[in-house]
Amino acid sequence: MKKPLKMMDVIRRTESLTAVRVVRGGLVSMIPILIIGAFALIGQTLPLEAYQRSVKTLGGGFFLELFDLIYSATFGTLSLYMTFFISRAYMKLKADLLAVNGGAEAASMLAFFIMAGAYLPGFGTDSMSPKSMFLAILTGLGASALYSALHRFFRNHGRHIFSSGVDREFTRMLSTLPPIALTALFFALVNGLVIRLFRVDSFRELIARGFNALFAHIGAGFFQGFFFVLLSSLLWFFGIHGSDTLQGVMERYFSPGLAENQALKAAGGVPEEVLTKEFFDCFVLMGGCGATICLLIAILLFSRNQARRGLGLAAAFPMLFNINELMVFGLPVIFNPVMLIPFLAVPLVCYSIAYFAISAGLVPMIVHEVAWTTPILLGGFRATGSVRGSLLQLCNVAAGTLIYLPFVRVLDRQSEESVHRNYAAFLDYFKENEQSLTGIRLIDLHNVYGDFAKNLCADLRHGLESGFQLAYQPQYHYDGRCLGVEVLLRWRHPVHGVLYPPLVVKLAEEGGFLAELEETLVLRVLAERAAPIERFGAGIKISFNVTGATVSTPRFLQFLRQQNAKTPFRGKNLCLEVTEQTALSFNEETLAALLSMRDMGLLLAIDDFSMGQTSLHYLKDSMFDIIKLDGSLVRGLAAHPNYREIVASITRLADSLNLTVLAEYVETEAQRETLHHIGCDCYQGYLYSPAVFLR
Repeated sequence: MKKPLKMMDVIRRTESLTAVRVVRGGLVSMIPILIIGAFALIGQTLPLEAYQRSVKTLGGGFFLELFDLIYSATFGTLSLYMTFFISRAYMKLKADLLAVNGGAEAASMLAFFIMAGAYLPGFGTDSMSPKSMFLAILTGLGASALYSALHRFFRNHGRHIFSSGVDREFTRMLSTLPPIALTALFFALVNGLVIRLFRVDSFRELIARGFNALFAHIGAGFFQGFFFVLLSSLLWFFGIHGSDTLQGVMERYFSPGLAENQALKAAGGVPEEVLTKEFFDCFVLMGGCGATICLLIAILLFSRNQARRGLGLAAAFPMLFNINELMVFGLPVIFNPVMLIPFLAVPLVCYSIAYFAISAGLVPMIVHEVAWTTPILLGGFRATGSVRGSLLQLCNVAAGTLIYLPFVRVLDRQSEESVHRNYAAFLDYFKENEQSLTGIRLIDLHNVYGDFAKNLCADLRHGLESGFQLAYQPQYHYDGRCLGVEVLLRWRHPVHGVLYPPLVVKLAEEGGFLAELEETLVLRVLAERAAPIERFGAGIKISFNVTGATVSTPRFLQFLRQQNAKTPFRGKNLCLEVTEQTALSFNEETLAALLSMRDMGLLLAIDDFSMGQTSLHYLKDSMFDIIKLDGSLVRGLAAHPNYREIVASITRLADSLNLTVLAEYVETEAQRETLHHIGCDCYQGYLYSPAVFLR
């Protein structure tokens, strides 16, 4: 028996559909065009009388013409942009590199022009406006899929038209000719059949007539308007500009209501028409389709997602003028299963409240024309001539915000789960390839891991102080005495929790702030020194790690001298452990630096010591006091008898040089006893204690 699908499973499956991902990708690519067009529209229609007088007269109306030009070149041809970007998103998603040569975009735009009726005498920007968004999605997806299939067919079964002596780029572009031509022919045949079967001028006209026919059999009144709002919102949800697609319906059934009300009022009668264009603009489409001003408020007041709140702040200004494409396409609302219910429900609730409030006489009938870009409160007041119109808008906004609120929280949970999954995958990738990534910069990877590394690196840089914590792992002698503690760096990410320490070091190194990170570690060790002494006893040794790359720099030596001048290290049993991210270079400068550190009173330890040439090289100048065995030697004692001989050799060598040997990763009594028998009596590991936080 199949288990029922959970909501999040449905959401993930829906979001993985090719059509959904392609349309979303295309719309996101259009955001710069949308923003430019939105501000041009605001420049044209800002509903302030003084501004309108100025913009119409300043420079002989030059700036108004400029705004109109930009608007016509953006929103006026929005469907054309949509076709292009959907086609490009499709080819990018399919990753058909041999077909990514502009052919799909050309085929899609050809298909759009054919289906939109570019051959008609009156064809213009109106046919390329948002009214044709449905057609843009259809041709963008359909033509790209057909072109891609044809291109693969000719690539696998066709013959080269020109020899290799012809310019390679010219030959490559010429290979797009057959699939483009056949794609155009297919859409021309479809358009021709539609013209003859339905007696229309183009496929686009068939779509417009179809929407108008939906309202022909619904009587005027509440349900006609209710269905208009529902259909408009539904179209918007699927990436189709609902208001413009249904503009013919608006002009035929609702726009005349204002003129009728004005005529009745002029004749001394009582206005009777509730449904007018202004009714929908002022009381239903507040902030744009879906009454998204309510969504904006819910996000800004209640969302925990910083990226979503940032989008809300960016979209807030144009949304004041009911231009919400940035929110609808950027969140995104379209094709987002989480947002389907509120995006449909909020406008319907607002419509119902407004309809009954005006029908019951609680709010005056609409008798004044109002531009659709008029901000909330001002729009309600101007349309009805009463402050009750503004109060009705506030009532609708409050109701809509309450409806959107739980869905915003679902989005937050969905984002958190997605981020956690991505981090887990990234961390698994890093751990599996930790050794091979030594010479590779994660933030330079051209894949999803590179993007994630960049984001984590930025978070680490900006939250270095706030997320920094110290953990302490005690070190014990065989006789049970606590010898000291190793201070372990822990950085707590606000979303992912404590990050894997080697990843923190790697990102800090790639971000260029590893020295700053390690200096912060030393400062914290000095500031919190009293805590481990109180917990583990006086006289303990406090060890902290610094990479070999930092230890050998003049900057770090100068930093230590400054701290030593403030509070001398001598007598405090502080031990600096040199970790090998890269082999420590023993030139004269490095030896002098290590000698200076010992002169300050610091003990020196070699971390991850083994029998390699590099590790043995560290002993020749007698700079170090402590050897910490490589963890792989300790973990391999039981399985590899040779490891015992290696550790025994190290302990004998250390005794002859008067050095202390400390074994890490001691987790069982058997490991401890084996180490004791071969001469190692100092231990650190889970057998005694994990790392603990003292604050």
